[in-house]
Amino acid sequence: MAVPARKIEGAEALLAAWPVPAGEAAWARSARERAAARLMGMGAPIRRDEYWRFTDPASLLVQPPKPAPTLDAIEKPPFDDVDRLKVVFVDGVYDAAQSDPLEMAGIEIQTLAQAATTDIHWARELFGVLETRGQDPVDRPLTALNTARAVEGVVINVTGRAPRPVSLIYRHSSETSDAMVHHVIRMAPGSDLTLLENGAAAARFNSVLEIDIADTASFHHVRTQGRAHDRRAATAIFARLGTESSFKSYSMTVNGRLTRNECVIEFTGDDAHARVAGASVGEGDFLHDDTVFITHDAVNCESRQVFKKVLRSGATGVFQGKILVKPDAQKTDGYQISQGLLLDEDSNFLAKPELEIYADDVACSHGSTCGAVDETSLFYLTSRGIPRAEAEGLLVLAFLDEAIQEIEDPVLADDMRDRLAAWLARRGRL
Repeated sequence: MAVPARKIEGAEALLAAWPVPAGEAAWARSARERAAARLMGMGAPIRRDEYWRFTDPASLLVQPPKPAPTLDAIEKPPFDDVDRLKVVFVDGVYDAAQSDPLEMAGIEIQTLAQAATTDIHWARELFGVLETRGQDPVDRPLTALNTARAVEGVVINVTGRAPRPVSLIYRHSSETSDAMVHHVIRMAPGSDLTLLENGAAAARFNSVLEIDIADTASFHHVRTQGRAHDRRAATAIFARLGTESSFKSYSMTVNGRLTRNECVIEFTGDDAHARVAGASVGEGDFLHDDTVFITHDAVNCESRQVFKKVLRSGATGVFQGKILVKPDAQKTDGYQISQGLLLDEDSNFLAKPELEIYADDVACSHGSTCGAVDETSLFYLTSRGIPRAEAEGLLVLAFLDEAIQEIEDPVLADDMRDRLAAWLARRGRL
C-alpha cells in the first residue's frame, strides 16, 4: 500500500529539522542512513494510524515545539537517597560537570557521541538493531527518527553485577528545548544492572532505549516522569531476552501534557521472564499513553503487564497492549491488566488489549476495567471519621499499589508510594 503524501512530507520535515550527525564512524553513519530510509518508507505518524488513533501525534511533530515552562523543585528529587552513578543530561545534552565519572565495576560506559566516532566498537552490533526489529509488524516512526538523528545518550556494556544503579537524570532548563537521546545497553551472560531514570527532560523529549539481555542476565528499570505539566514526551524501550533472562520495568508518570511510552519486548531464549508496569496520575489536558508489544518466540516464557491510571478534570489515559505468541512458543504464560480510575465524569480511559496466539499450550489472559472510586469502601472509611477527600486519596493509593508492587527493590517501591501520596496531598486528597 502506498504511503500517503502527507505522511511522506511529514517524514521529510522531521528529518530536515535535525542535522545529520557529522564525523561518525562508518557503522554509525550506515545505521542512521537505514533508519532515515525506514522513516521515509513508513512516513510520519498521523491520527488515522491504528496505533495513534487514541493519541494525536501532532504536537510531537510540529516545529518548533510548543514551550513548556521550567519549574522549581518543591520536593526532594527521586532516588536522592540511593547510592548510584549519576549521568546528567540538561535539555537532552550530556553534562559532564554535573555527572559522576563514567566508571564503575561490572560495567563499561561511554557517551553515544564517543562510541559513534570509534571505528571498532561493540555498540555497532546493537545501535538501531533492536529498534529495527521492533518496527515489525507495527511502524514506529518516531523511534526511526531517533536512530537517524540522536547524538546524545550513553552506551553501557554490562560485564558483571553492577554494585549500584546507573541513574539517568534529565534536567529541563529551556522552555523551548527539543531533546533527543538514544541509549544502548548490552548485558553479558549472568550480568545484572539496575537503571534509574528521572526528570522532566525538555519541553519535548524523544527517547529510545535498546537493551540486549543475554542468557541468565537480569535488567531492572525504574523511571519517574514529571512533574512539569506542559512537557511532551515520546519514549520507547526495545528489549531482547535470552535464555533464563529477566527484564523488569516500572514507570511512574505525574502530570505532563502528553506522554507516550512504548515498550517492545522479544523473547528469543527459553525460560525468560519480563514484567512491565506503570502508574500514572493526571488532571486537565493530561494525556498518558502506554503502548506495549510483547512477542513470545521461545518456550516456557512468562510476561506480565500491569498498568494503572488515575484521571480527573478531563484527563485521558490510553493503554494499548498486545501479546503475540508464535507457533513454537509453547508453555507461554502471558498476563495483562489495565485499569483506569476516573475521579469525575469528564475523564476518559481508552484501552485496546490484544492477544494473538499461534501455539496451543499456553496460558494467556487480559483484562481491562474502568470505573469510579468504590462507594462502599469510601463509606466504610468516612464512617470511621476519615474526611472524604482523604478517604478517596487512600483508595487511590491502594488502587495504584498493584503496579508499584512490580518494583523488586522495596526502597524504590516505597519512594514511588511517597511521591504519589505527595501528589495527592498537594491536591487536598490526603
